Amino acid sequence: MKADSLEKIISLEDIDYAHFWGTNDKILEFVKILFPKLKIIARGEMLKLIGTEEDINNFEKKLESMIFFYEKFGRIDEKAIMQIMDNSGEEHPGEETSSEILVHGRNGLLIKARTANQQRMVKACENSDLIFAIGPAGTGKTYTAVALAVRALKNKEIKRIILTRPAVEAGENLGFLPGDLRDKLDPYLQPLYDALRDMIPQQKLLSYWEDNTIEIAPLAFMRGRTLDNAFVILDEAQNATASQLKMFLTRMGRNAKFIVTGDITQIDLPKNQKSGLPQAVEILDDIEGISIIQLTKSDVIRHKLVTKIINAYENNKNE
Repeated sequence: MKADSLEKIISLEDIDYAHFWGTNDKILEFVKILFPKLKIIARGEMLKLIGTEEDINNFEKKLESMIFFYEKFGRIDEKAIMQIMDNSGEEHPGEETSSEILVHGRNGLLIKARTANQQRMVKACENSDLIFAIGPAGTGKTYTAVALAVRALKNKEIKRIILTRPAVEAGENLGFLPGDLRDKLDPYLQPLYDALRDMIPQQKLLSYWEDNTIEIAPLAFMRGRTLDNAFVILDEAQNATASQLKMFLTRMGRNAKFIVTGDITQIDLPKNQKSGLPQAVEILDDIEGISIIQLTKSDVIRHKLVTKIINAYENNKNE
């Protein structure tokens, strides 16, 4: 290494680096040609740079723009890289000046609040540490909650995400189901998994599972814990009893954000048990630091038939 050369390691852990560099590292080889004075070594998610401070700084600026382009469009090619190289300003090529984007998801997916009440959820997250998001299926309450959690993790506002949900169908007794804890919970947490897969590269998501940066836990297992530096989502909270919901809400520790989502029209509890969600919304309504967002059928963002289905059930007098 030359006397004036420096060495720097950059991590590409937040993107699908294999896809980013292209088949047979085609993009990587192209980038190396554009930076002939810099030695660039890629090993998995780690990128080693050897060169002068000026060359390294210049490369980092261009790499940042390349990653932005890739996250936005889900791809990058030689033409886009040349556009980035020729761009002497501070703007990223094709950049949208929008503060509405919560997460740059996989394959260029831009994840943001798409309805007025979803936007209220986002705003509430800035001012409240506990949010109740109540509404029918398809209103995006769970998806928006997960996006807010992923954004907080990426911005290093919290250290971990915890996902929990009442396993009503298993009576909160998961022992008889085959497999480990995650296998037992998979059927109940699938909507949360689907959202996470949209927002985090597969390899990174697997590493988050392995080191418990993202943790799953049945509601019954939350008792006795104090959840610090965490973004915690309780999904399908209409299936939690009053005592379970109180137990969950009192788990909140320092620097924690809690979002409780539920649909009070789809309670699956046995007839001798009451949902704790309507009671919690009523008695906590006036507490500062708690926000309650009511989503409606106007927030439905699934297939257009979903709204019609909701209307039909609401108008059915024979239930």
